[in-house]
This record gives sequence, structure tokens and C-alpha cells, in this order.
Amino acid sequence: MKNGVMMQYFEWNLPDDGTLWKQLKDDARHLHDIGITAVWIPPAYKGTGSNDVGYGTYDLYDLGEFDQKGTVRTKYGTRQELQEAIAELHRHDICVYLDAVMNHKAGADRTEKCMAYPVDPDNRDQPLAEPYEIECWTGFDFPGRGDKYSSFKWHWYHFSGTDRNEADEKNGIYQIVSEGKAWSIGVDTENGNYDYLMHSDIDLNHPEVIAELNRWGIWVARELELDGMRLDAIKHMNDQFVRQFLTTVRSELKRDFYAVGEYWKEDLTALEEYLGHVDYELDLFDVGLHYNFFQASQAGREYDLRTLLDGTLVRNHPTLAVTFVDNHDSQKGCSLESQVEDWFKPSAYALVLLMREGYPCLFYGDYYGMDGTPSPHRGTIDTLLNVRRHYAHGEQELYFDHPSTIGLVRRGDDKHPDSGLALVISVGDEGDKLMNVGTQHAGEVWHEVTGNRSETLTIGPDGNCVFPVSGGKTAVWVKKPEEEQQAT
Repeated sequence: MKNGVMMQYFEWNLPDDGTLWKQLKDDARHLHDIGITAVWIPPAYKGTGSNDVGYGTYDLYDLGEFDQKGTVRTKYGTRQELQEAIAELHRHDICVYLDAVMNHKAGADRTEKCMAYPVDPDNRDQPLAEPYEIECWTGFDFPGRGDKYSSFKWHWYHFSGTDRNEADEKNGIYQIVSEGKAWSIGVDTENGNYDYLMHSDIDLNHPEVIAELNRWGIWVARELELDGMRLDAIKHMNDQFVRQFLTTVRSELKRDFYAVGEYWKEDLTALEEYLGHVDYELDLFDVGLHYNFFQASQAGREYDLRTLLDGTLVRNHPTLAVTFVDNHDSQKGCSLESQVEDWFKPSAYALVLLMREGYPCLFYGDYYGMDGTPSPHRGTIDTLLNVRRHYAHGEQELYFDHPSTIGLVRRGDDKHPDSGLALVISVGDEGDKLMNVGTQHAGEVWHEVTGNRSETLTIGPDGNCVFPVSGGKTAVWVKKPEEEQQAT
């Protein structure tokens, strides 16, 4: 669905009331109507409790069906409600991508003893002591589910590290010691080796683990009729596991199966190297673009808009870039807090939704609101989604030639009558941009649709026009409907 729009359908602070799947089902028609073509749903399996957002993964096979961790439902509802929501989304031609958390497990049923040693959190390759016996939470028996769907039980040797020694009640990063066991290669080099992230770190080099996770991937894709996955925390995972996982699942399903990975790093070179290591089997979120938006929103008129696409995937690998403004990790109060300031969000979304390149991802919090507070951006986003469907077609030209005012045009095509647009973004004073929308638009009357400008413009005989923008705002200009021109 590269020409579509994905929505991340959750934010971190949703209430623990089990209603999200019902809400999603009821919302399917509306999502279709505004132009959403795919939904990224949160981790849909049992976490450490009903209030777990889903990243404290306990049982991948419990989709809200078994009484485990004090609850049958997950934070978002029951398995039946989830399947009903997916069916409704499919009825409205909306794809569904599951958030797949395969880096770690949490909430073990019992402790086990194994050999391990603590490591320096800032350099996981540096032991802080000789190996000794610890008591760790690595026994996963799933008593509420038993052997249904899978008889696999997890033990200490299926993990490479853990975060607590229950014997002395000390927390830390413990590397588990066993013959042939080590931190994974093919992970990010931050902190020496960034295999370990949290909880009990799954050993993605262990053949039993690889087989079980492959089995789960095929199972859950079939059970939920998934169209793809969002792979969590891949910079902490053996890149060759990720590559073979996707190859195996796609081979078994014998159909297209989309994947986008979360490799949270601004360094374009690191992302390019990763893509090469996994044979370009998945897209990546454009973290560099997000941080450019964040920095622009912080710096305001001091930011040089000519650099807005520098170091981004969407500029350098546009067919592999999932473009986004914010998500559940960047929102205020979360682990990677870098929330784009409200004044700049309309401009950021205008660029993401109207430029030709990238696969845009709309954040639930920016559309519906966060922590119970409605979003001020919903109306603008609705307008931009409408412009994307009806006007954002054809040849594109960028006018990134001024530090405070930039623009782009889409010149339209024959398949979409009256298509074509001009976008202007300002971080400084009121400005304008001379841009060419094509001679096919000569003589047309255009108007601004976000509500930031009230005048109309007439396109010149050569396709040129000076498009104004208010200070610190965005302006989206399109052809004014004939009936409105006649009425005025």
C-alpha cells in the first residue's frame, strides 16, 4: 500500500478499559472515508498485566483469550473483539499490520538458576565480575494457556541476558553464560553491543528460539489474517534473524506480507548498512525526518528549512521510507521523548502527506488526542488527507531554496481531474514563493484550503504564480472548484 496512508492506531496513555478493538471496528468506515489504507495496531497479545501497552510481552499466543497475568483481555480487548475489528477493516479495504515484539519477554512464571555475570550498562562487552550463579525470571510455562497453539516453554538457555538476580535482589544487566552463547552480532553498536534492551533478552541465535518465533509469525499472520507487521526494536535484534523471519513467513503464506522496522537512530549511514544486511526485505521508519521536524519546531525562525530533508531516508531511499511526525515513543513523557511542537505539526504533516515520496504514517495521538485531551490538529489533518486523495498527483518539484520559506508543487495528472497543488511552509515571517505548477493550469483560480489565507490566486500563462504563506504557518493551494468560482 505504498500509495496509501498508514495510521498508528494507539498512543501510550490509552485507558486500561479493553475498548480499543471495539472502537477500531466502529471506526473502520470513517478511516476508509478519510483515506486511511492501513492500520498499525499495538501489540495484541498478553503482557505483564491488563495495563501493559504491549511491549512487556509475556505470551505471544494469548491474543486476549486466556486468564493469565490477572486478566483474560489485553489492554485493548479480547481476541474475538480483535478479530471482529480486523474483519471490519478488511471489509473497508484497510490493511492491518501487527506490532511484533520479538526482542524480549517479561512477566515470567518462575525463576531459574543459571550462570551469568553483570556487565557495564554503558559497554555491554565489559564484564563487571567473573561469572556466578544467579536466580533469574526466565521460566515461562503459560499455565493459563497450557499447550494450546504451541507447547513451547521458555527457559534460561533461550535468553542471552536478564535484568535481575533474585538471589540477592539486585537489578542490572546480566549476560547469561553457556557454551556458545554470546550477545548477538548484527545489532547496533551503541553501548558496545546493543543486543540487550530490557527484561529477559531473547537469544535470537538459539535454533529452538528461531524455529518457535518463525512458527508464531506464520500462526499469527494466518489466525488474524494480517497484511503485515511492524517489527519492534530491530536495532537490538540479530539482523540475520529478522531477514530469515520475513523470508520464512512470506514463503509459508505465499502472498504479499508487508514489514516496516523500528530502527530508532538518526544516522542515515547506519540505516543504510542495516537495509543492506537484511537484503532490503523491509521498510524503515524515517527517524531522521522526525528529528528534523522536532528540531525545526524547537528552533523556529532559527531553523534552516533548506536542510529539512537532509540525512533522511525519504530523500535517499524513498521507496523504503515510512515517514512520520510523532509516535508513541516520541510523545511527551515517553522513553524517546521528542514531540514536535504543536505550531509546526501542520507543516510537518503537510509535507509528509503531500510529497510524492515515502509511505506516510499518521499518529493516533495527533489525530484523536493524547491522554484524554482531544487533538487540535484533527481538522487540518482531515483537510490534508483530502488534498492527498484529490490533488497530490503527478510530477513534483521542490523549492527548498530559502532558509525560512520552502515549497513544493505537484502538477497533477490526467487520471485525477483538477489535481495539482502548491505547498508553502514558513518558520519565519510572512513570505511567498514563486513556483511553477505547469501550463496546463494557466488561468485557473486557486485558493488556500487550510484556512490560513483568504485570497485567491490566478495561475499565469506560463504556469507560474507567487504563492503566499503566513508567518510560521503552512499554506496549501489548489484549484478552486468551478461552482465556487461562479458563486463568487
